[in-house]
Amino acid sequence: MNFHAVKAIYRFEMARTGRTLLQSVVSPVVSTSLYFVVFGAAIGSHITEVGGVSYGAFIVPGLIMLSLLTQSITNAAFGIYFPKFVGTIYEHLSAPVSFIEIVLAYVGAAATKSIMIGLIILATAFLFVPMQIQHPVFMLLFLILTAVTFSLVGFIIGIWADNFERLQLIPLLVVTPLAFLGGSFYSIDMLPPAWRTISLFNPVLYLVSGFRWSFFGVGDVSVGVSLGMTLLFLAICLIFVWWIFKTGWRLRN
Repeated sequence: MNFHAVKAIYRFEMARTGRTLLQSVVSPVVSTSLYFVVFGAAIGSHITEVGGVSYGAFIVPGLIMLSLLTQSITNAAFGIYFPKFVGTIYEHLSAPVSFIEIVLAYVGAAATKSIMIGLIILATAFLFVPMQIQHPVFMLLFLILTAVTFSLVGFIIGIWADNFERLQLIPLLVVTPLAFLGGSFYSIDMLPPAWRTISLFNPVLYLVSGFRWSFFGVGDVSVGVSLGMTLLFLAICLIFVWWIFKTGWRLRN
């Protein structure tokens, strides 16, 4: 393992966050705070509790997950796309650096940044609603697994995209709708039976449900199923990234 190469790429990607602090950190925190105000005040006045949890506290895990998904994908996608755009990706591919080390550096940096933002949003949430975390170890586990998984998704999108517009295509048209429809702001028990069944095919539901369980001990599906689906999604992403570097798809042409 070439730790020097991993460290160099990782530090470069982390340094980019410092140069774009307003966009990378401040913007998602402010946007999430507005969600707290709008949803907590407007909808919370009509829905007092969901599953025995006050609505203001109930939406906290969903808001953190929503920000975590988008930030993980955006950071990882731009991180690998920019070297493709300027041509420096070929230096990585020709250097004595394995694809594992490249993925570890870029995905690790993207996941680190999104986890930092998630923790900042969590700290901000305590300013709006009183709550406690019943299972902090599981909370950190789901936070890390989700950040790594969707950083891998962003990495794949960054390799697939051939222009800046495509970088935003899947996050805007696929991931964000799935996050909103994945129980971020409601429980699927509130839906009609048909829509409840359809929601079970949404992978984001299992991430949000498991993360919410770590806070309040309640979820739309059992924590074991949520963890299993999260690990399955992570494995699929790892296999796809391995296939990309094995075949050179979107890298060698």
